[in-house]
Amino acid sequence: MSGFAPSVSRGIARVTESALGPYQSAVIRIGFAAAWLLFLLRELPHRQELYGPDGPWSWDLARRLIADNGAFTALMWSDGQFWFETVYALAVLASVLLLLGWRTRTTSVLFMVGVLSLQNRSVFMGDGGDNVLHLMSIYLVFTRCGQVWSLDARRAARARGERIPDRVGPVLWLVLGAVLVAVTSAGRFDSAWFVPVLLWGVWLAQALWWAVARYAKSYEPRVLLDVIANVIHNGALLVIATEACLIYATAGWYKIQGSRWQDGTAVYYPLHLDYFSPWPGLADVLSSSGTMVMLVTYGTVIVQVAFPFTLFNRRVKNVLLALMMTEHAVIAVLLGLPFFSLAMIATDAVFLPTSFLRRLGEWAARARGRWFARGGPTTPDGDPGEPRAPENPEHSHVGFTA
Repeated sequence: MSGFAPSVSRGIARVTESALGPYQSAVIRIGFAAAWLLFLLRELPHRQELYGPDGPWSWDLARRLIADNGAFTALMWSDGQFWFETVYALAVLASVLLLLGWRTRTTSVLFMVGVLSLQNRSVFMGDGGDNVLHLMSIYLVFTRCGQVWSLDARRAARARGERIPDRVGPVLWLVLGAVLVAVTSAGRFDSAWFVPVLLWGVWLAQALWWAVARYAKSYEPRVLLDVIANVIHNGALLVIATEACLIYATAGWYKIQGSRWQDGTAVYYPLHLDYFSPWPGLADVLSSSGTMVMLVTYGTVIVQVAFPFTLFNRRVKNVLLALMMTEHAVIAVLLGLPFFSLAMIATDAVFLPTSFLRRLGEWAARARGRWFARGGPTTPDGDPGEPRAPENPEHSHVGFTA
């Protein structure tokens, strides 16, 4: 028991002193923002059929369903064409801003509103990737996902050691607060309590954060807020990791119960469905070998069932992680499910090693510097490289991503 108390204190310090996994959370932010943005842009010509007021799933049908399940969607506030186009455009804009990491505390909330508004408007449009994106858009609100590889990180690095007044933040807070007050006063929040409470909670937390940073005479209030934000962030990362494990574990165990998965032929059938065959010739080549079909079928089940148990072994976990990401890339090509695959790869990123992500970021920074400067690894405006997360060296790895 003599070593138990120090271990507990070190664990508490690790969870409270820093927001763990800054690179993993950045990749998750970029991955899901990119997946949703690319989907919205691809479906831009078909947006009316998918989510529009005159689509097959009409506005009245959606209103009746939402009255039963209490789901949140801003598209139920009006059945007009202008309102639909506005919400769709704002969803695209929020995705772009979150991808770039601009004001991530605000844009992550707007991103969630865009995802929930469109997906809950037409619940039958989508696949498993939409379900993952639906959940992760909520989880992202609770993370500090702009610590690295973002415009927020670049702005913080430039302002380090200086007290530069923030004019954009208060303006955003006032505008969005006015919208929130108007929507609440008009009784538009006819959904379940969670989303309205979350929106109001984030808005009030932003005000408290700004007020403490500007007017607090000592560091204690800011330190307290940092500790709370770190705990919430680390808890959200744990939830994301747990969600990924549940997805793979349940998928694997359900596959085991299927007769086609047991006899090793399950992969053969989707390769010959017209809906999932963008490259029929390539699918025929893969399915022509019974041995290959059997190996892929059994390998998929083994990897999915085994992955949650490999988190305690770094090397085995990294091998299976690479196999799963490769599998999703193959699914994107062979079955024509690029957005599902990108969503799953972004979810898997929570387990990527920090050292690998750092090397990847340094390589990208050098490549960008050579592209713009043609003389060395500098950014277009002369700043050296990409800012790093302010981490304690002892905390350079998250427990489940080491």
